[in-house]
Amino acid sequence: MFGIYQQSNLRIEIEATVAQLHQSLTQPEQLRQWLWPQQFSDNFQAPLNTGQAFSSYVGPIRIDHTVETLSDSSVRFLLHRGVDGFHEWHWGDGWVQSRIEGVSTLPLNIAQTTSLLRLRLYLGMQSNQATES
Repeated sequence: MFGIYQQSNLRIEIEATVAQLHQSLTQPEQLRQWLWPQQFSDNFQAPLNTGQAFSSYVGPIRIDHTVETLSDSSVRFLLHRGVDGFHEWHWGDGWVQSRIEGVSTLPLNIAQTTSLLRLRLYLGMQSNQATES
């Protein structure tokens, strides 16, 4: 794999429950919404299970994912191709943490920061829609 070794660990406060974060981070239909414009292969289906493999695309760059671990408050993906490494998520009431390590030519920290901010925005919009209903 070409690229440089990168690692980043970010944690943010987010107005969401453990259940809301679990759904947003483990349900393919929700991941597709808040991770747009990242695209996913057709085999990225619910329910997410340990050992499940799928691909995502950032423009022409393909990243293969394998679900290594999955629990009520965390998920860890092994990454190959565009990123060789892992991405893990941990969450609780009011917070989410993302840790990514790998070799890539992609700017992983920028992508990670953008993903966390998009997740916060997505959950904020869902919360606003629920209170308006």
